[in-house]
Amino acid sequence: MALSFAHKIETPFGIEKVKKEGKIYQSENFGVAVLKRSDSGVSKFAVVVSNKISKLAVNRNRIKRAITDALRINLKKAPEGYDLVFLTKRSILIKTTEEVVKEVKSFLEKTSFNNNFK
Repeated sequence: MALSFAHKIETPFGIEKVKKEGKIYQSENFGVAVLKRSDSGVSKFAVVVSNKISKLAVNRNRIKRAITDALRINLKKAPEGYDLVFLTKRSILIKTTEEVVKEVKSFLEKTSFNNNFK
């Protein structure tokens, strides 16, 4: 299943704004640009997988599906009122979907419970 539209950053402009103005947190296989919004509504997400990661669309799409699935499963762990853009690293190519889901879950738990987004 996909992430609902209410939880997606709609435009490329929105993604670029988060990348430029947000704070970037690093994980082993991805970085996450985080930007606090003025409202306290549901958090919104985007996943960026560059052609530099893999030239094959099938690999890029697998990575996007794995991350969005992990976000959908762990939506309650995400803090309210933030925009998050996941920027993948090349090392994610060798990870299984289960490993990606586990890493996203770990990232969301660690950052939301410790209030590192402030």
